Amino acid sequence: MDRENFRQSVALHVLTEEPSGDAVADLERGVELLREVRAGSRPALLRIYRPDPTLAFGQRDVRLAGYEDAVKVALKHGFTPVVRKAGGRAAAYHRGTLIVDHIEPHDDAMLGHQARFIHFGQLYARALQRLGVQAQVGELAGEYCAGEHSVHGIPGPGSNTPVPVKLVGTAQRVIAGAWLFSSVFVISDSAPIREVLDEVYQKMQIPMDPSTVGAADDLVAGVKPEVFLEELLTEYATEYEIRR
Repeated sequence: MDRENFRQSVALHVLTEEPSGDAVADLERGVELLREVRAGSRPALLRIYRPDPTLAFGQRDVRLAGYEDAVKVALKHGFTPVVRKAGGRAAAYHRGTLIVDHIEPHDDAMLGHQARFIHFGQLYARALQRLGVQAQVGELAGEYCAGEHSVHGIPGPGSNTPVPVKLVGTAQRVIAGAWLFSSVFVISDSAPIREVLDEVYQKMQIPMDPSTVGAADDLVAGVKPEVFLEELLTEYATEYEIRR
């Protein structure tokens, strides 16, 4: 891959945040940072946070007959419903997940759009492999918020699931002069996510196999978000200068 076509920054500043208590504001925060990076008021960065329980619907979901019922389901399960501007279908996350917004300036941000999906999917799989997870890039049949470059984990000895499970979902936002690559890593406590997504997808009449909803600790016991974060930053450091 021609890295000059893919990115222009080699140093990333780590910005660790706590959820604000406003799920919509936390979602929009990434876009605010994207504009600041474009303007040069912030350097290229990794914004990292563990979110409060949130059910992020896609734009297409809102137009479905079952959307309002799905919103009620999310609230019943304690997940705040929001609508993201990016594509895709409904995804759920909570404190057992890690959200990483990778933001860089670029003279031609659309350049390398597809390459970023491929590159970061592979990077994230390697980070999970550092924890002993048999992680691979590729869409699982029946996964929620399906994506060609999702990252999934394969069960092995001692796993709590007999089937592969989705672990990472990714999306991009591109504006003139900068790009945002946003990823959700499901690390622990998958049961609440599985339960709410199963019911939400049924209400919206979207086929989804709930057995593909999982977390890294379903595959390797004892994995925690903070432990995974260190492995992720270690993997990032093989390609970037990481500044904390």
